[in-house]
Amino acid sequence: MLRVWGGLIACLLLVAAESFGASPDDLKLRLATALSARALEGARISVLVVNLDNGVVRFSHHREQALIPASNMKILTALAALSTFGPTHRFETELFSDAAPQADGTIGVLGVRGGGDPALTSEQWWRLAADLRWRGIRRIEHGLLLDATRFDSERWHRAWGVVSSRAYNAPIAALNANYGAYGVSVLAGRRAGEPVEASIDPPVRYLRLVERATTVAPRAKAGLVLDRRAVEGAEEVVVSGQVRAASDPEILYRSVLDPVRYAGSVLRMQLEANGIEVAGPTRVAAIGSAMQPLMTFEGQPLSLAVRLFLKYSNNAIGETLVKEMGVHSVASEEPSGDSGATPPAASAPAPGSWSAGVAAMRRELEALGVDLTGVVISDGSGLSYENRVTPVCLVSALRIAERSFRFGAEFQAALPIAAADGTLKRRAGASAAQLRAKTGLLTRVTSLSGYASNTRGERFAFSILVNGFRKDAGSAMDAVDAIAHELTR
Repeated sequence: MLRVWGGLIACLLLVAAESFGASPDDLKLRLATALSARALEGARISVLVVNLDNGVVRFSHHREQALIPASNMKILTALAALSTFGPTHRFETELFSDAAPQADGTIGVLGVRGGGDPALTSEQWWRLAADLRWRGIRRIEHGLLLDATRFDSERWHRAWGVVSSRAYNAPIAALNANYGAYGVSVLAGRRAGEPVEASIDPPVRYLRLVERATTVAPRAKAGLVLDRRAVEGAEEVVVSGQVRAASDPEILYRSVLDPVRYAGSVLRMQLEANGIEVAGPTRVAAIGSAMQPLMTFEGQPLSLAVRLFLKYSNNAIGETLVKEMGVHSVASEEPSGDSGATPPAASAPAPGSWSAGVAAMRRELEALGVDLTGVVISDGSGLSYENRVTPVCLVSALRIAERSFRFGAEFQAALPIAAADGTLKRRAGASAAQLRAKTGLLTRVTSLSGYASNTRGERFAFSILVNGFRKDAGSAMDAVDAIAHELTR
């Protein structure tokens, strides 16, 4: 009788495994069980697991179903950018002056033309200012001229909906600083009624702090509200709400409304920090041919930008890369001067845009051999709910990256490591050191795609996409982590 029951159970497990489209073995059974977690009830789920060494499909569940990928879209953007530019590529920011520097290091206007660098932080702007001082510049008499015409003027993607002040919803420009974002530190008083102290990082003049928050009793209802609004030549950062007395400092991150003027303010701060006096206004306009080249500043290599992009799921980096791919695509299609044809009349190249960038990204991915069947690409970060991607697409991209000698090492090193860093630092603890993967999260959407290695040395490329889960996001992410953990056992 026990043998009959044992055979029946084995048969049921076999049917369960085969219902997920794969031949039965221990891994398939465990994955099938993990997919039935209560936190994922009612959700649409697509999964594909492939052995990296021999290409054998180890598990499949609706693998050709195109779902919203959230930030798993960044895998495709990173792959396309690394292939387009190469991991050592450095984006250039050009500097001009209206005339040659005077003997005492004075110039009239300092012109700055953005080159689509996605990772110009306050530290990089300090280095640029230090390089100007090294070249002898000591005073700027007539202000800054900021040129962001390399990209179009569309700062937020049309598919993102209502513009938010959250840092992840930062505006995109060819000239930027700190990914279009800043931090605000809020410190409560020791007792109720005492003033709240707030400060902005970086402390630029363009951001004007308005403090309206109050300190309340330790057990009173508390909550901070932080927003920004445009005023003449600046942005006001309004801090309101209540903070509990003697509580730890709270840090909030927000995005700016005008990334170009914000970048100019960061530059002005760093010029002054390097002993370069800056007088005159800041203007935003194209730099004309009358301006003289002063120097070219090379930013960090693309490999570092991609690392920041994937490790910390930085949306601004992704969208900047998309627009820059559009610029590169147009430039590479221009006829060369030795073709024998009469060159067309000189005209300004088309600025980088989402439409041109997405088209260039698709072409690059197709050339690499990524399976784009059923795939819809709307943006580069995954913020758009219009994106649709299949596990087949993501796994094919991961396999291509793993095999690439040109950029594969940089791509793999950029992925978050389970329980160690990036967006997986506090996740997937059971898979520590055996999982490198890109996370994804939107409302009712979660995803995880990357690489895993089990205790027997088998290596996998995998993709797990979940749309429409009914439980809370934390439970859904835990369930996805549990699915991935089965690959590492």
